[in-house]
Amino acid sequence: MPVDRELPTPEAHDLLALTRDLADAELAPKAAEYEREERFPREVFRVLGDAGLLGLPFGEDVGGGGQPYEVYLQVVEELAARWASVALGVSVHTLACFPIDRFGTEEQRRDLLPDMVGGQLLGAYCLSEAHAGSDPAAMRAAAKTSDGGWLANGEKAWVTHGGHADFYSTFLRTPDDGERGISCFHLSPDLPGLAAARPEEKMGLTGSTTAAIRLDDVPVPADRLVGERGRGLSIALGALDSGRLGVSAVAVGLAQSALDVAVRYATEREAFGRRIVDHQGVAFLLADMAAAVESARATYLVAARRKDAGKEYSRQASIAKLVATDAAMKVTTDAVQVLGGAGYTREFPVERYMREAKVMQIFEGTNQIQRMVIGKSLAREAAPAAG
Repeated sequence: MPVDRELPTPEAHDLLALTRDLADAELAPKAAEYEREERFPREVFRVLGDAGLLGLPFGEDVGGGGQPYEVYLQVVEELAARWASVALGVSVHTLACFPIDRFGTEEQRRDLLPDMVGGQLLGAYCLSEAHAGSDPAAMRAAAKTSDGGWLANGEKAWVTHGGHADFYSTFLRTPDDGERGISCFHLSPDLPGLAAARPEEKMGLTGSTTAAIRLDDVPVPADRLVGERGRGLSIALGALDSGRLGVSAVAVGLAQSALDVAVRYATEREAFGRRIVDHQGVAFLLADMAAAVESARATYLVAARRKDAGKEYSRQASIAKLVATDAAMKVTTDAVQVLGGAGYTREFPVERYMREAKVMQIFEGTNQIQRMVIGKSLAREAAPAAG
């Protein structure tokens, strides 16, 4: 069922229509098979890149689509409604392009960014480590100055597109910049000593490869440093605000799809001589699911519009991520309930949706971390008034 969207321009309406048509033709028919076989759909990302959907929020001067986040996120949501793994990949790719777009040198933006945002290259984001997921400042992987460049060692964990990406936006400790100094680097898989570990065996999103990236004396040219040395953590955290909005949109798309399946099933299935949708218990459950989906969508759009207006939106991004991913977990679980025993089988996609929703409460900062971010923001705002 098409979502009735409020979009800022006729061009945005056309873009969403293109996205729906492309997703129906290229994503929806493949999703179940690829997820079942745990196959990474690299060719799908090439199709999206050719259609201009991998660089929507970036400037037209570097080959991007020049679209506001309000529009970009709704494109991601439409993709997620057909295939969450691919929509997540679009969000991660956008996250990986962010450092060079915002902090890259003129030469980096000129030489690297067009192929990145144009979709010729697929990106990955290397921030977390096995012992430093929610606390990136505790990372140990490091780069030391060597022969006019850098020598990188360590391991980055939970890398989406690990082993398939064409570039890795990577955050490493740079000891010369102080005890907590971290810098950002643009790494490519052709660098000697950079390798992906065996992919993780996951509960859901199995079409999205997740693997550790190992760095063993990797020689990093000096021009691969992105932004000021020692300022990498601020780059990383700034990117995560945008990434949380991407995950919010993915979660809403997944929840919308689960709702659609549940409504369709409830209008076709009969019990006690009536459609099950006509039983109040089921109707109320569907109503709560619809309220959760629409509330989550409105929440991420509020944050996106603040971002587009140049306003502070970090707290709103955390709220959107918290609300949308919790909603996705509840809605997908309730969709299984509406379908009853059928929902627990692989004949219907809702069991897969439920498995996919779970990790959304974890990555891009767990929802416990989001509550901490929101709480600290409220405390900061209250401090001047209390003084």
